[in-house]
Parts: sequence; C-alpha cells; structure tokens
Amino acid sequence: MTQGFFAELTTTELAGRLRAGETSAVELTRAALRAIAELDGELNAFTAVDRDGAVKAAEKADAELAEGLDRGPLHGIPVAVKDIIEVAGLPTTMGSAHFADHVSTSDAECVRRLRAGGAVLVGKTTTHEFAFGPTGDSAHGGPSRNPHDTTRITGGSSGGSGAAVAAGMVPLALGTDTGGSVRIPAALCGVVGFKPAFGAIPVDGVFPLAQSLDHVGVLARSPQDCRAAYRVLAGLRDAPSRERGETATIGWLDPDLLHPADPEVTRIARAALDGLTVREAEIRDPELARGAYQGIQASEAYANHAERLAEHPELYTDDVRDRLRASARIAGWQHVRALAARDRWRREVGELLSRVDLLALPTTCVTATEVGRREITIGGTGTRVFTALLGLTSPWNVAGVPAVSVPAGALGGLPVGLQLVGRPGQEDLLLAVAARIGG
Repeated sequence: MTQGFFAELTTTELAGRLRAGETSAVELTRAALRAIAELDGELNAFTAVDRDGAVKAAEKADAELAEGLDRGPLHGIPVAVKDIIEVAGLPTTMGSAHFADHVSTSDAECVRRLRAGGAVLVGKTTTHEFAFGPTGDSAHGGPSRNPHDTTRITGGSSGGSGAAVAAGMVPLALGTDTGGSVRIPAALCGVVGFKPAFGAIPVDGVFPLAQSLDHVGVLARSPQDCRAAYRVLAGLRDAPSRERGETATIGWLDPDLLHPADPEVTRIARAALDGLTVREAEIRDPELARGAYQGIQASEAYANHAERLAEHPELYTDDVRDRLRASARIAGWQHVRALAARDRWRREVGELLSRVDLLALPTTCVTATEVGRREITIGGTGTRVFTALLGLTSPWNVAGVPAVSVPAGALGGLPVGLQLVGRPGQEDLLLAVAARIGG
C-alpha cells in the first residue's frame, strides 16, 4: 500500500531539519494529518484524530523555536498515543464498548511529559480491548491491520501504534507492554519497539491491565528515536551516554526453550547478529517465566474487571470476555505460587545477564497471522496464536528488565523481529547495540 510522509524519516532526522529551518512543526503535523486521512481507512490505526489541537500545538512549537526555546529532541515532532492512555480532551475508549463515550479530563503523566518536551499529539491509536490480547484484532472499533498485508494482524495490544509508524503516518507512537504489547506489533509491522525497565516511565493515567507487569513503551523507526523518546518520558536530564556497543557480548537464547518457534523465523533473527560477539546462553528453568506470567497477569486482570464483567459482560468482545472468565478461575494459592516463581525467574535472569551484556532471541515465534485466526501449526504441532506471540516476550515483563525489538528481515514478505534484553539501568547499551543491528 501507499506509505505516508514519515515512512523513510526518523525522528532524529526530522529534528535536524526543524532546527536547520528546512521544515516546520506545522508542516510536519499537516503531513501527518494528510497521511492519516489517506491511509487510515484501510488500516484502522487511529481511534481519534485531534486536527485542530495538533495544528495549534505545532504553531506553538514553531513560535518557541523561533524565540530560541528548544524543549529537546521531540520538540515539534508529531506523536500518536495508544487509546488506553489518557489525553485531556480526547476520547479514551480502551478499545471497549464500556468506554465508548469516555472523554479524558486530564493527561496521563507520560503524555504530560511529551507535551512538556514539545511533542505534538495528533491522535489516539487502536488497542486490543483493554490491552488484553497480543493480536490487535479484537476491539470495539474493529481490528488494526498490518501495512505489509492488510489481511494480517498488526500484533497487539499496541497494534494501532505499530501500524501508524510502519505506514509512515507518524514517526513515533506510545504503546504499553504487559507481556509484549509494544514489541509484538513492532516485530510484526517491521519497526522498532522498546520497553524500558519496570517503573522507568510512569503509568499514572494509563488504564491498568496487570499493574505489576505494565510498562509504557515506544514504537519508532529507529533505536535512536526510541532512546530520544525514552529520555523525555523517563525524565532523564543528565547528558546522554555515548555508548556505542561495539564490545558488547550477546547471549543467544534458543527460542524453543521458551516456546516452539518457526525455524525460519529463528534463522532470520539469528543471522541479524552476524558480525557481533555472540555466545550460546542457557535457561535452567523456563517454566518459571511461563507460570509466573500466567498466574500474575490473569489474577491482576480479573481484579481490574470483576465488577464490570459481572454487571455488563455483553459489552466485552468475545475474546476478552472469555479470557477474563478463564482468569477468574485462578485460585489464590496459584497466584501466591506465581509470585514465588517470579522471584526465582528474576534471579535466573540476573545470573544470565551477569555472564553476558545482553540476551538475544526472536521477538515472536511466527510472522503476522491472518486477522481473526486463533490456532496455528508450528513444526507440525498445533498451538494458540496468543501463546506463540507472547511466548518469547512475556518472560522479560516478569523479570522487569528492558527489552527492544528491531527489524531482522522478512519471511514471505512479512517482517521478522529480533529481540534484545538487558539489565535495568543499561538501556543506553541495549539501544546502542540495537542501532548497530537495525538502524
């Protein structure tokens, strides 16, 4: 399909053009609005577009630059925000009929920081209902669709953000990530998706899925863009590191230890590391991560929806209602065991990352599946699409460590992502190595 203005331009490049006087924030914002108008009917990436508010914010950004006020790397840059994040004056529907008429009265903290950094918010992006699904094709307003093949999923739950960046409608978008919801759409749509360590970016004003696993993250065209946005969102004011990652040692994890993966996806992801220092890494007890994630996420998700589910179950999409009802069956003792498994998994990941600088594995086990499909076969064995998408990303939410997905290549015309995982506090190293691989 036709791509928008930002398909080949990074935030870093746009910032340079703004400061050189080669473009303006208003011109960039109008380009984003045109691209959304032209492309979104096919992709359903946006749930709301703030045309007037975006142009006014862009005019203010231009006036400030003209007066010598530069708010940083996002000043004047059009940005989209996932529809479970509150943006004052705009609808925040959570992708659900439950909130079809809800308009936010205040900004989430991450949005406030974007505005303080001079970013221009152009609209809200489609989410899997209540962010409770990795496919991105189950929402009150319909599925978001993959720009590489509109019969395919974007991945989720930040699917609209992934599609918006991949199609060049905006250069940067916010998502959330509880089990992979930034990295999965990044991998399936062929862009970069970054979640920092747990708690690095505030989640105030973000509708919770599972509070002890929820992260705010960024989707962009390059790791450098993710880094610039991360510094703004995390409130980092010190001089950025000049880490380049040339000497980093990477531990390759066989994805089949966590979930069976398409061998071609694994081959493409592994080949993206050619030229870097790579050694094999081993997981002693991969079941720890799976058990911890399932027990914690299900229990916390049900706790957030119990009354709503009891009073108005008909307002949920079938997918999400069924998952919430299954979550209700998690017993208290299972949740307690899941918390203990989380602690053991965190120790194991810490030990792994004491022997190498970063871990690497495919982001997802498969490429984008057809919209609505729920069962697939990998290596002759049937599996659920949900588990194939979450199997390689959710362990790092349980561990609370930073992770990034970068484009590694393509299989049958569909993108394949490589995932890098690092230690909390070493986001600069993680993104520096990501830049050596994917941009």
